[in-house]
Parts: sequence; C-alpha cells; structure tokens
Amino acid sequence: MGGGAVVMGGGLAGTLAVAALLGHVDTVTVVERDRYPERPVFRKGVPQGRHLHVFLSGGQRALERLFPGIVAELEAAGAHRMEAPRDVLTRSRNGWHRRLHEGRHAVISCTRPLLDTTVRARVLAEAAGSGTRVEVLQACEAVGLLGDAERVTGVRTRSRDTGRAERDLPADLVVDASGRGSRAPRWLAELGRPAPREEVIDAGIGYTTQMFRPAEPLPMAVVIEARPDLPRGAAWSPVEGGNWLLTLAGMRGHHPPTDGSAVPDFVASLGEPYLRDHLGTCEAVSPPYAYRDTANRRRYYHSAGGVPEGFVAVSDAACTFNPVYGQGMSVAALSGLALRECLADGGPRRPGFAARAQRAVARAGETAWLTAVGADRPYVAGGPATPPGAAERLQTWYFGRLADRATHDPVVGAAFRDVTHLAAPPTRLLSPAVALRTVLLPRRPGPAGIPLRVEGAAG
Repeated sequence: MGGGAVVMGGGLAGTLAVAALLGHVDTVTVVERDRYPERPVFRKGVPQGRHLHVFLSGGQRALERLFPGIVAELEAAGAHRMEAPRDVLTRSRNGWHRRLHEGRHAVISCTRPLLDTTVRARVLAEAAGSGTRVEVLQACEAVGLLGDAERVTGVRTRSRDTGRAERDLPADLVVDASGRGSRAPRWLAELGRPAPREEVIDAGIGYTTQMFRPAEPLPMAVVIEARPDLPRGAAWSPVEGGNWLLTLAGMRGHHPPTDGSAVPDFVASLGEPYLRDHLGTCEAVSPPYAYRDTANRRRYYHSAGGVPEGFVAVSDAACTFNPVYGQGMSVAALSGLALRECLADGGPRRPGFAARAQRAVARAGETAWLTAVGADRPYVAGGPATPPGAAERLQTWYFGRLADRATHDPVVGAAFRDVTHLAAPPTRLLSPAVALRTVLLPRRPGPAGIPLRVEGAAG
C-alpha cells in the first residue's frame, strides 16, 4: 500500500470508489461540491435524489461484496425488499408478467438520502480500521486536472466558501465520480489528451416523482412500461416511513405533469384502473418533482488509449443510463467492485493500471448499457440514420419476441430477469433452452389484467 488518491464527487459513486480504495492507498481525498446534511434529507447536489431508487439483485450482490451485511442494514433502516416478479407486478407491451414466486431476484427500494447516509457511514467506519486515511473536502469543487497528456498527477480545486481559495491536490490516482455533468473530457483535452468519443441515445423521456402515504398499502409494487402506442409509464413502490413513491414517465409530447392536480388524469391515461383507484385513497405528502436529463451517454474511455495513467472515470462520469430503468445505483456498485478487484491485482502505480481499471469499469456497465439503449432506441427522434441491416432486423425480431414471451413463459422469463437485474450477461438470452422456446413456441399475450394471485413456490 502506498500513495494517495483523489475522488471527484462524494455521491454514491464516489463513496463506493472510496470503499474500493480502502487498504490500497495511504490517503483518499474526496472533493464534494455540497455539504453533507446531518441527517438523511434530500440535497441539491443529488438532482435525481427525490425520485424512485432501487437496487437490482446484481447490484445488491456487488454491494454485499463491498460491505458484507449492508443490505440487512438498509432493511433495518426502513428500506423495502421485494422479490421479483412476485412483489413487483409489471405490465409490458404484451400484457402483465405472471406473478411467479421464483426466489431468484429481489429489489431494494428506499429514498436516496437513506441509502447515501447508510453507505457513507459504513465506508467511514471501515476506513478507520483500513490503514487508509480518508479526508472529505465539502463545499469544494474540482476545476481542473494536473499533469500532462501521459499522466494525470492530481486535481486543482476551488473552495465554494468565501474567498474561493484554490488548492492543488497531488495524487497517484484520480477517480472521476462527478456524474453526468463531468467536465473531465474538457480537462483532459486541456492537458493535450484527446477527449473520449461519446455515444448518445436520447429517447426524450421525462419523468416526475411524487411521494404519497397510502391509507392501506398494497402488498406489491406496480410497474407499467411505456409502449409504442402509449409512450407513457409509471412505477409505484414503497420507501421508508410508510410512504410510497409514484414515478411517472413519458416520451416527447407525453411528459408527465408537474402540477399535482393533473397527476390522477395522467395515471388514468395508462389504462390501469387498479393503480388509478388505489392512488385515489392516498394522501400526497410532496409536490411532483420533474427530471429531464435522461439521455443514455457513453464516453469511450475504455477504448485503446482512452485514458492517461493516473485517471479512471466511474459510474455516470463514464457511462450513464436513462434513470427510468433503475440501473444506475447497481452499476455504481458493480463499478466499485470492479475497481477494487483491479487494485487488488496491482496498485494505481502499476504501469497500465488506469487502462485495465477503465476496461473493467466498462464491463461492469455493459449489460445495463445494452438493455437501456435497446429499450430507448425505438423512441429516438428521427429514427436511425440508415436503414437497419438484416442482422439488426433479426436481432430486433428475436429480442422483441423474447420480451413478449417473458411475460408468461417461466423459462424465458427467468432468463429475462437474470439479465435485466444485471445478474447475467445478455448471452444468457441466447442459451439453447431460451432460444428454442422463443423461436419455436407460439407467440401469445401475457395476462390482460393485473395478476393478484401468486403462482408457485421458490425452488
């Protein structure tokens, strides 16, 4: 162990990066624009903080490897654990998914402040016994990178307090966890390094979230996915304190309302009377909050020559997904785990470390990227620049048929959930058992009405 690291951004991704660094460097300095609240409350520095957040099962497993027992801590603090699909009822374009008791996957649902506070406390507690000294510079922002085109050697910071004092922080490794608004591409260009190639897939989705308190809570969460003939959707999920969050989403021209009085009409337009009627028994405890920055954006830092030594971008700073799919926190945990495993195989001073770590981070988010852009691409304004080739048409046909069959076929549905919960790579959907059922068995719709009866037992 030796040297020091700087983490730009003290949100969840930055906190998980700190966890990865513990025991591998002497010091970690976190540069955070905000000031942390003394108790779990929403803060300005987390623009999506008021919206629904879930941890998929793949992300939970990564989080448990970083912090054994952390999921139980979250549940003890009030987070809800829900088995999928038993406790998360989903309506797709092909109808409802059967309410099966599989015992394979679960999601954790809670507010972002509860999650951030719990994880941050655990990281700081573990830092005390790790041999790594952690310093958090609050109300401080990164304003540039130090070094040259071949190696980043630190970060230039500026205090956001009176005086706006600047300070240079030398480091053997700089981790960019500053999120969607990362300015690292520009800073790298200023050092003489080409900015990474970017790919953007923007379906124009906007969403709003409002908190409610039900008179009588439902025994399950409800998800209504958008479809081509009705580009609107909703998610209804419990959080701590007896409250539930309603997230409404819509593509261009179908953005959900920001006026609370218009929310019931939007829900009614989804054509699901069970959710509409239930919402009528709930008390609103917050106004609707809107969010529009939902484009999928990938910066190809992981390409050959994409990063100089001493620099790694993680989570949203490298690859960000439409938040409506609930993948971001899970990918942050998977990225933190990937970074830790690279550090265990050689510290940040080892030649080639940055490139290896960046490729590992990219692999951690690959499944989420493929599933998010696959879902959003049909809604991109103007459609593809060139007509799809035969291979792309075949792929679209196959995965469309597979998604439809997943609503009612237990074998195909299990594989589909393995991938969408980030617990298996997309190749899982091409296994012989899944492919044969997808191609050869007849295509039929899932249940037309919400499936309130649980089928089967966990095996």
